Amino acid sequence: MTEQDPDWQYGYGADGDVLVRYRLGEREGRPWADQLEVVDPHAGLAAQVAYVRSELAGWVVSGPVGLGEELVRQGSTVLRHGHTMERKLTGAAPAGGWGAWAGTPLRAGFRVVPCDRPAEELAPGSLAAFGPGHPDHHPEDAENARSAVQRLAELLAGEVIGPLLPSSALVVDDADRVVAGAVLTDWDGMPWIAHVFRHPAHGYPGLGADLLRRTVADVALAGRTAIGLAVTEGNRARRLYEEMGFTVTRSSLTVIVP
Repeated sequence: MTEQDPDWQYGYGADGDVLVRYRLGEREGRPWADQLEVVDPHAGLAAQVAYVRSELAGWVVSGPVGLGEELVRQGSTVLRHGHTMERKLTGAAPAGGWGAWAGTPLRAGFRVVPCDRPAEELAPGSLAAFGPGHPDHHPEDAENARSAVQRLAELLAGEVIGPLLPSSALVVDDADRVVAGAVLTDWDGMPWIAHVFRHPAHGYPGLGADLLRRTVADVALAGRTAIGLAVTEGNRARRLYEEMGFTVTRSSLTVIVP
């Protein structure tokens, strides 16, 4: 008998044994089986697919890439192919120590401010950063800016991933416009980079990276041991994260099951 964790939901195979487990949430207005993983080591792909198609029909499912690819072959729709990345913060400080990152300078005319502004002020920069062609582009946001504001408002309110952390920060220009941001939340006890962006029109390549170094250093100096994030397959920012010491800990495919 598999010992069950109350934070997880469990699914059973035809033999009555635990087949999969997942965290229950909501996404795209549908129930969401997030972080789905196979518990029964002897369960083949066919059994996994059969369970998802019969018990989770109409759901959003995030799970192993192989399972997601087979579900797609059988009619599911891809929402995201992503990777979870993590950086250890103990015993792995950058050259010069965390103080060097914390003091990363910004170009004249820009300054770092707390992440305490309304979503309406973050939305223009965020929308521009994830325009058409970006793997995280949301066409509905381009058609209706209010949907982008709503997404950001829910994130800032702690309704999506977890409560906002004080290491979150924004960058404003000399006109006090938000041109970059790093929104950090608490995800099950781990500091999580939930959203990072830079407005491309303001001509400062590297501003997002500078801000990210400062916020990661702030988390490390606060005594936290690790920090995580998720990146979509094909997002060029993954190279930056790897250069900053993040490594992939998990890959998953998120699909809508018909």
